[in-house]
Amino acid sequence: MQLTITSRHDEVPEALRLRAEAVVARLAKLAHRPTSAQVEFDFEHQRATAELRLHAARGAVYVASAEADDHRTALDRAAAKLRRQLDRKPADLRRSGAKEEG
Repeated sequence: MQLTITSRHDEVPEALRLRAEAVVARLAKLAHRPTSAQVEFDFEHQRATAELRLHAARGAVYVASAEADDHRTALDRAAAKLRRQLDRKPADLRRSGAKEEG
């Protein structure tokens, strides 16, 4: 999976870049055949913003963004929003290896 991390109006510290890679790797495990992901950090009006975009099979795109006082908190909030989207995905898009009980 291809990952792109960008920043507008600010530089991305190495620790934040590593954190973003780890967060996206965890989220990618929940998506059906992820192909690429983008993480964009922005800093405007004394607020840090993080936006996550995860592209999966069949053209599915999951997008979440969040604001906070610092980039790490914004990243964590956006990741939580994206995780909720992935948890709500249709049952037919779940991994084929999973079997239903009942």
